[in-house]
Amino acid sequence: MDQIKKLIKSQPPIAQLSSHNLLAIEGMNKNEILALINRADYFADLETSQIKKFLEGYVVLNVFFENSTRTRVSFEVAGKRLGADVINISVNTSSIKKGESLLDTANTLSAMKPDLLIVRHPESGAPKLFSEYLNCSIVNAGDGRHEHPTQALLDALTIRRKLGEIEGLKISICGDIANSRVARSNIHLLTTLGAQVKCVAPPTLMPNNLMNLGVECFDNLKEGIKDCNVIMLLRLQNERMSGTETPSQREYFHYYGLDKKKLDLANNKAVIMHPGPMNRGVEIASSLADDTERSLIKTQVEMGVAIRMATLEALHNKKYKK
Repeated sequence: MDQIKKLIKSQPPIAQLSSHNLLAIEGMNKNEILALINRADYFADLETSQIKKFLEGYVVLNVFFENSTRTRVSFEVAGKRLGADVINISVNTSSIKKGESLLDTANTLSAMKPDLLIVRHPESGAPKLFSEYLNCSIVNAGDGRHEHPTQALLDALTIRRKLGEIEGLKISICGDIANSRVARSNIHLLTTLGAQVKCVAPPTLMPNNLMNLGVECFDNLKEGIKDCNVIMLLRLQNERMSGTETPSQREYFHYYGLDKKKLDLANNKAVIMHPGPMNRGVEIASSLADDTERSLIKTQVEMGVAIRMATLEALHNKKYKK
């Protein structure tokens, strides 16, 4: 009982956002980011029975034009824990498969009068298009190579709960930077919070002018992770490649996959992250992925629900507060 009273007394306020949508980390200020992380940190420590049903009567549509397990399910769990009515729309059995345009789909969804739309789409900018035609809040659950804002927020929460404040940490993002919306969102968020961010990738998977975002770039993994506190690995997104960007998976692992020998070059307490799904033996050795002392991959999944609860709550509050 004393612990519950302490939690209630110390709970941070509902995050105050400047927009009724969450489309990108780029453009968010430090206070908005920290407000969401602080609120999610509070949710992460609550038992399900302690969570108030802030979103009763609130209709949330989950519309995923690309496959997803972690993101789609965690948004659904987050909404239901807060009392929302969450409806999953299967694109594979919808009119989209019959050739319906994105604009017509937006108009159709608008007619259903949802309170919030969560959308993942293979084309960059699709969530923004929805935001221009629907009279409801939009959350970007990943659009093309653009951004994946809630992934970056949950990554930051995961890091902070393990290592403390993010400011001053050395964080290496390694792998398929060119095709990664996760990398872009994390670069914007982590630099905003004061981390020293390094990006490591083969030259064919390193975007031009990335240093303009305030990061260091390396094409050598051993150099790029030296003395870092966090190693964030990325999946090779073969579905977005032409087929000539990387050598064989075996050769990729040799040069850019993380194993124990390479990990020893990092800080001796460095932690490992991966947004999933991961390719064992390509981006990371199985022994490291399952290392309960160094790997935060499972914690990332857990924090995903908490961050998405804080996001849904904040957008509901933005729409309905007096």
